[in-house]
Amino acid sequence: MSIRTRCLAIALATLLGVTLGTAPVAARTAPPQGRSEPRLITVTGEAQVNVVPDEVILTLGIETSDRQLRLAKNANDEIVKALFAAAEKHGIAAKNVQTDHINIEPRYRDSYLQRDFVGFFVRKTVVITLKDLAAFESLLSDLLDEGASHVHGIQFRTTELRRHKDAARALAIGAAREKALAMAKELGQAVGQPHSIREEQSGWWSGYSAWWGSSWGASMTQNVMQNAAGAPALLEGALAPGQISIIAKVTVSFELKTQ
Repeated sequence: MSIRTRCLAIALATLLGVTLGTAPVAARTAPPQGRSEPRLITVTGEAQVNVVPDEVILTLGIETSDRQLRLAKNANDEIVKALFAAAEKHGIAAKNVQTDHINIEPRYRDSYLQRDFVGFFVRKTVVITLKDLAAFESLLSDLLDEGASHVHGIQFRTTELRRHKDAARALAIGAAREKALAMAKELGQAVGQPHSIREEQSGWWSGYSAWWGSSWGASMTQNVMQNAAGAPALLEGALAPGQISIIAKVTVSFELKTQ
């Protein structure tokens, strides 16, 4: 082999990664193997915490009418002043009484041709927040006596909603873990560390509203229920505000291990 041919052969061998006169060199490292997906068990935990409300929001409507706008408005204003006075008599702070809506509407018997004028209808909405639920019935009676013509809504609420939502969420997580342990045990498996968690629902509902027979919350399900302690079961008088249901739902995936 000439020197020139030898040099060309060496250069070619270098490019191909081999050595002349020897077998080809095997790859030094094996290709990395992909990680296997973790074995998971995914469950949903639900919880419901029931609490007695500590405040109620009344939404009342006042409607007056007259063929003269000034008279209709003056009559409405007088009723609103009377409602404010009744709220003050019950010890409600001024910041908890507000006018929420005002509307003035001219009406005709034939609204298309606008003939046969009926009069001006003036509407206002007053919203009152009452902290003393024992005074609810007395306050509502006084407000109706003073001229409130519509009860648009009665909403019982809790001022500790955040705390109760946190408690419901913690119970839901505990319920999810208990469910995962029980299901895994039936299959002869063990539950490891949580892999992921997702909040599906967090909220509250009360059966009270401006509509008769509001009971949509009755269809909700739960696997944990707890009553908040320290609250009276029934207020004096004919009012029984019951309880507000605070609901949480979470989905958790746990590692599934062989026992």
